[in-house]
Amino acid sequence: MASHKAEALLVSSPASVRYLTGYTGSNGLVLITPLESYFFTDPRYATDAQANIDCKVHICRKGLFEEAAAVVKRKHLKRIGFEPSWMQVEPFEKLKTKLGTGIKLVPVSGVVENLRAVKSPAEIARIRAAVSANSEAFRKTLSRVKPGVREMDVAAELDFQMRMLGAEKPAFETIVASGARTALPHAHPTSKKIEAGELLLIDMGATLDGYTSDMTRMAHLGAPSKRTIALYKAVLAAQLAGIAAVKPGVPVSRVDAAAREVLKRHELDKAFVHSTGHGLGLEIHEGPRIAKKEKTKLRAGMVITIEPGAYIEGFGGVRIEDTVLVTETGCEILTPTSKQLIEI
Repeated sequence: MASHKAEALLVSSPASVRYLTGYTGSNGLVLITPLESYFFTDPRYATDAQANIDCKVHICRKGLFEEAAAVVKRKHLKRIGFEPSWMQVEPFEKLKTKLGTGIKLVPVSGVVENLRAVKSPAEIARIRAAVSANSEAFRKTLSRVKPGVREMDVAAELDFQMRMLGAEKPAFETIVASGARTALPHAHPTSKKIEAGELLLIDMGATLDGYTSDMTRMAHLGAPSKRTIALYKAVLAAQLAGIAAVKPGVPVSRVDAAAREVLKRHELDKAFVHSTGHGLGLEIHEGPRIAKKEKTKLRAGMVITIEPGAYIEGFGGVRIEDTVLVTETGCEILTPTSKQLIEI
């Protein structure tokens, strides 16, 4: 906070509030000062918060920001940091009014997120469990995929299997796309029936004990064409090159470049339209972003995805994705599912 010249920090991001306090409810706010921390919630969560949160707990009959403003004024604080990515305009204006003149609100980005980027052993264990449940849900569902099944039915079965394995929810809306629709990187499952001779892309993640996982795998209904095999092999080579580049101290842009260079050799660089990956944890998208212009250096304990893809309109697309842990000497692929193109 000192580097931002802030005397206190208001944390309103649900994931960061959970990271700092363990709170899993839907309405929480944290005020951090150099000497004390304060947690604000409403009466619905009073019993849980008072039993499990070890900083000063305020149960608010009015708005959380109003109560936080009262503490700020009582403590004679003058510069309050806030998270600009999470502060909506209306609460911001109300907070500003309640604080009155003489107290300045300072936008402070990435403070808690930078802490969250490197996972503790306990967090890594939870991510491993989420990865394991995700892969098992994929395995159980795949046996039910056959020509004539709708994309949305496959997505529903994946989500059901995740929950049966202990997940509280999918980490994001499960992506199931078939045929030419696999060229849509974030295709929503539809009522389209999966047909023989088509590619099938499944991008899925499970949230278990608050922590997320992410995986993309490809299948083909029947024997794939030479063009499909060539496209798949190119993306797989790019994904393996990206993984091979993952080491502590390596700029994330170098990992991105490693994957792109392979696709460029196959004249598929223009067909790769998104970043190579992202961090994950309490949120499915966290720092660091694995992209061209990002300068962040990898650190042991970061958990990231490596997910290059190539998308050809009118034909189809391929994406292969693993959840990867950065270790002291390199990396560990957490995803146990085979990366071979699956024939159904």
